[in-house]
Amino acid sequence: MDQLKVGVIGVGHLGQHHARIYSGLPEVRLVAVSDTDQARGQSIANLYHVPHSAQFDRFLSDVDAVSVAVPTSEHYPVVRACLEAGVHVLVEKPITSRVDDGQTLVKLAKQHGCVLQVGHVERFNPIVELVRPLIHHPGFLECHRLSPFQPRGTDVDVVLDLMIHDLDIVLSLKLGGIVTVEASGLAVLTDQVDIANARIGFANGGVATFTASRISTGRLRKCRIFQSQAYLSIDYQDRQAVIHRRNGRNAGVGSVKTEQLSGDQDEPLQRELRAFIASINTQAPPLVSGEDGVASLQLAHQILTKIEMTSVMA
Repeated sequence: MDQLKVGVIGVGHLGQHHARIYSGLPEVRLVAVSDTDQARGQSIANLYHVPHSAQFDRFLSDVDAVSVAVPTSEHYPVVRACLEAGVHVLVEKPITSRVDDGQTLVKLAKQHGCVLQVGHVERFNPIVELVRPLIHHPGFLECHRLSPFQPRGTDVDVVLDLMIHDLDIVLSLKLGGIVTVEASGLAVLTDQVDIANARIGFANGGVATFTASRISTGRLRKCRIFQSQAYLSIDYQDRQAVIHRRNGRNAGVGSVKTEQLSGDQDEPLQRELRAFIASINTQAPPLVSGEDGVASLQLAHQILTKIEMTSVMA
């Protein structure tokens, strides 16, 4: 099979790692990078011995696929141009900033026969793959995602920046339709919401709570899942999990079996990019589709609407 020719549009904090990984994958050939920061783009291009152009559309005819890692506000016009050129796209999360724009991209991908994958990289975390078969009809989920403040990423609020990772993971568990959304949040160091909490009720009776902050003193990436006969605690950051199981339905109160689980050390982003390439080569649907990206974006906007309503009432 011939190598796919790939490019990276936006080689800042995240995009530089897309370029690094593509340059080392035998199934693809990195052929170009683009960044509006000329010095930044040229330095990455020099590192991997490929051309750089500040205008990404100049190399679309030379590539089969691209990663798009520009600021969220630029996702829609960049991805649209790529799809209309017949180029497969992996776009960093969130798919776009507006739901209708995301829906348009999904339609364009189908019209042009392109793979559209959304970069919800947590789906490719080895610990997620390990624990997913252990999750059965959870009744309560509790997600925390906290980070210290960084100016990067503040073109969007914390819900679209951080919480959306956990929204995508929970939605992927297929808990049924969303029946209730409660949320609150606060702008602290930026003009947008920097810390937020949400409580989502699902049609099957399950409830999920989400807390996201980008103004914390440390990092935390954890999810706790409660279901009949078992409780799981997942640490995405350390790729570790603990499952506590009741030791038989008729066992005593203190009869609990605890098991420690460890994910392998594969880099989640590399797994994500390999899955993207495999989807192109096999014509199989991507693990995180454009539709998935739109679903998490829709929920994120429902949460933001509730936060705005709460702020007005206050």
